[in-house]
Amino acid sequence: MPYSFLEHTADVRMRVTGDSPEGLFRDALFGMVSLMSPETKKEGEKIRRKIALDAPDRTALLIDFLNEALVWMHTESEAYTEVRFHTLGERKLEAELEGERVAGFGEDIKAATYHEAEVGKDPTGT
Repeated sequence: MPYSFLEHTADVRMRVTGDSPEGLFRDALFGMVSLMSPETKKEGEKIRRKIALDAPDRTALLIDFLNEALVWMHTESEAYTEVRFHTLGERKLEAELEGERVAGFGEDIKAATYHEAEVGKDPTGT
């Protein structure tokens, strides 16, 4: 599994690995969606949501990406099952999220935070 949950006293921490920047961002999003346990509607309406972000570095870009998706998830009752990146650089992201409307979520995430967040490469350079 490309993501795992770590113990933390008050919050949930997640470690995400990816074979590419796109894989890392995708799996971070899917890990967050998984944790929230979306309650799907029987007649799930398919939706598409465009996101465009600029950030000072890739770590900030990842946190901003997760928070942008989280805002839409909460305000529009959406859960995402696909993501297409049109641009994903060190400081810029353009993507389209695909998913469906949901009845609600079993768990609540208020925000992705910068606390101990770091996007880096493993010793092999991946």
